Amino acid sequence: MTTHTVDTVDTARELAAFLRARRERLDPGSLGLPPRRHTRRTPGLRREEVAELAGVSVDYVVRLEQARGLRPSADVVEALAGALRLSPVERAYLFDLAQQRPRTAGEPSGAAAPSLARLVTDLSPLPAMLMNHRFDILAWNPEVARLLLDFDTLPPERRNAMWLCLMHPRIREFYVDRERVLREGVAHLRSAWATHPEDRALSGLIAELLSGNEEFARLWGEREIRPGGRGDKQMCHPEVGPITLQFEVLAPLQDPDQRLLIFRAADEDSRSALDRLSSSL
Repeated sequence: MTTHTVDTVDTARELAAFLRARRERLDPGSLGLPPRRHTRRTPGLRREEVAELAGVSVDYVVRLEQARGLRPSADVVEALAGALRLSPVERAYLFDLAQQRPRTAGEPSGAAAPSLARLVTDLSPLPAMLMNHRFDILAWNPEVARLLLDFDTLPPERRNAMWLCLMHPRIREFYVDRERVLREGVAHLRSAWATHPEDRALSGLIAELLSGNEEFARLWGEREIRPGGRGDKQMCHPEVGPITLQFEVLAPLQDPDQRLLIFRAADEDSRSALDRLSSSL
């Protein structure tokens, strides 16, 4: 995997772009701001309106949006988050960009702890796998390999759920609601990058996908932040047809950068389809 860097590794510029994007999406009228005499040339709030709502100077907001080396305090970040009406996940992302959220000690682990690998196996017959914050697939059980892909057939550097969803010919056509799955994946990677801006492997993955995949580049440019820890996934399996699965993502306390993904059938037809897959193991 390439590890060259692109603009994504500059947190100051991303902070500037994120503030602009969130400012421009707001409707001044819905915030109770007084009407202005002059016609608005740009959508959303003006910088002076954000400054007023956040209780900071206009010059400060301008310098932040121009990425001029400022590192806002936690109080200022909180005020900006309130002024911009950020959601909880967007607020956490802003704190990460401003480097104001406590970080976990040490480097993120790139391998599964033996106890977690055993847990993935013990979850059979439920399809399950363990990933890290980059979506690298660290451990999996036979059921998830039968459902998705035999990860043993891939080189280790290609055992990445985001890369597979974008690039692998089978997985590319696997999800019925592909757009939503990609949006959730890109949003997760953006949050992971803000938490670990010095992670060269993660920056390399993002750089590779930005330069080599138009879908990823489009969604990355939208700067969307959203939770994706549970829900449904509709799949079209090449052997057993349509399957709807409920998924749950759990984070171990001792390895908070890793994610345990567990699938369950959402209905009887899907349960029957999973049983047919499991019986062929």
